[in-house]
Amino acid sequence: MRHFLCIFIGCFWLLLPLCAQSNKMIKELENKRGALQKQIAESEMLLKTTKKDVGSQLNGLAALTGQIEERKRYILAINNDMETIDRELSKLERQLVRLQSDLKDKKKKYEASVQYLYKNRSAQNKLLFILSAKTFSQTYRRLRYVREYADYQRLQGEEILKKQEQVNRKKEELQGVKRAKADLLKEREREKEKLEVQEKEKKTLVANLQKKQRGLQNELNKKRKEAAQLNARIDRLVAEEIEKARKRAAEEARKEAAAAKKASGQGAKATTSSGNGAKKAAPLETYTMNKEDRELSGSFVNNRGKLPMPVTGPYIITSRYGQYSVEGLRNVKLDNKGIDIQGKPGAQARAIFNGKVAAVFQLNGLFNVLIRHGNYISVYCNLSSASVKTGDTVTTRQTIGQIFSDNADNGRTVLHFQLRKEKEKLNPELWLGR
Repeated sequence: MRHFLCIFIGCFWLLLPLCAQSNKMIKELENKRGALQKQIAESEMLLKTTKKDVGSQLNGLAALTGQIEERKRYILAINNDMETIDRELSKLERQLVRLQSDLKDKKKKYEASVQYLYKNRSAQNKLLFILSAKTFSQTYRRLRYVREYADYQRLQGEEILKKQEQVNRKKEELQGVKRAKADLLKEREREKEKLEVQEKEKKTLVANLQKKQRGLQNELNKKRKEAAQLNARIDRLVAEEIEKARKRAAEEARKEAAAAKKASGQGAKATTSSGNGAKKAAPLETYTMNKEDRELSGSFVNNRGKLPMPVTGPYIITSRYGQYSVEGLRNVKLDNKGIDIQGKPGAQARAIFNGKVAAVFQLNGLFNVLIRHGNYISVYCNLSSASVKTGDTVTTRQTIGQIFSDNADNGRTVLHFQLRKEKEKLNPELWLGR
């Protein structure tokens, strides 16, 4: 009895990894969804608005649309997880069939060996079998055969115990994955119901705005004018930063050429040919970089898709990059050079990567910050205060100022964020990790 108990315990520990594989997979999926679920739950508190004016309702529509997009993204994640779990279920079912087939085969072989031993069960028969040998070597071989057959039967029993435990564990694993799938189905239905409620709320808000077409256009014209003024200022500062970088690179090249001349003892002609002449021919749009800028640019590119959100706390992306029409509203087209991110009142803007503050300026009473990351520039707008100044070195996730909260619009707190490569405008969402 003690011998078989030891066999069972040994099999149990060998089989733990089988069940752990699916549990680990399910846990990883839950963790990924958990981050999305937390983001949605926290951002729901940003949707409240009680104002009835057009500007507030338009802002509320943007926040609600952002929340709907987040929920759709979460439902898509659930669908992807469902497909992963379905594949895992199919794999487990195939494994279970194989294990059951192996168990059946081993039981059949064990039954045959038991029947044989039963027919030759007496010690007298075994002794006669051994002593009836004609030579001593044959006697020895028969003695070994009897012992080995007994060992073979014992090992068969152990294999059956092991295989039976594998079957039981695989069944438990299969049931666990099925429960996870059932829970996921319920979660998806709950999210779909919430999405339907928000879609209806959005339709109501759109209908109210449609009745205020003139006020809506006035509000949009005001926003476009402010955006154009801001972008013109940013474009000018970016051009200045490009020129500064070009001069830094030219100075570095001049020093390297002077050092090379001194080392080789070449004449003034070589000095002139390796000086500023070639650099002056380079167009202003080319962000010529020195060694430090090149290294920082390379690090920045390697973190594409993994950069932190430029706001602290819960957030909703209320306006996306590029040109697009607002669903349900006639003649309402938006052109965003970056993205708008709504956070909680008191939220801070933070640097998305290591860099140097290229500019801090005020426009319409609000602060705006440009940070250079090699030949990339991140732009943070709509700050009520800035905690950095031009020339400061910043690190990833370092807070650089407080985002303005509009007390006239229920404390609405929105960061306008842009990303540039030289003068090229980039879609920040492709660079941020979410």
